[in-house]
Amino acid sequence: MNFSGKYQVQSQENLEAFMKAVGMPDDLIQKVKDIKAVSEIVHNGNHFKFTIITDSKVIQNEFTLGEECELEFLTGEKFKAVVQLEGENKLVTTFKGIKSVTEFNGDTATSTMTLGDIAFKLISKRI
Repeated sequence: MNFSGKYQVQSQENLEAFMKAVGMPDDLIQKVKDIKAVSEIVHNGNHFKFTIITDSKVIQNEFTLGEECELEFLTGEKFKAVVQLEGENKLVTTFKGIKSVTEFNGDTATSTMTLGDIAFKLISKRI
């Protein structure tokens, strides 16, 4: 499956509780709460480039499946992680106690980040 394309956020669940749990300040949570970010994915073999564009910020993450890389989190913090492909349509990584799973089904990308018992879900559609 090729994941390349542009995806726009359609809905999100539990953003505030998750962002508080990861230490994002309240003023920043209020700013990102209503942003309909656009993600552009370029997928070539085992290599991925994710560009996330919001009103005020662009985050670029690049990785090769199964290899350690440096990624930037929503808070701006950078960390080392390894991204794995599960099945044919799930990208999975774990960092700082957070499990991130992005599942692609047709034109929908569902991202779930879980920290302890708090799960944040983001649903995006291909545009």
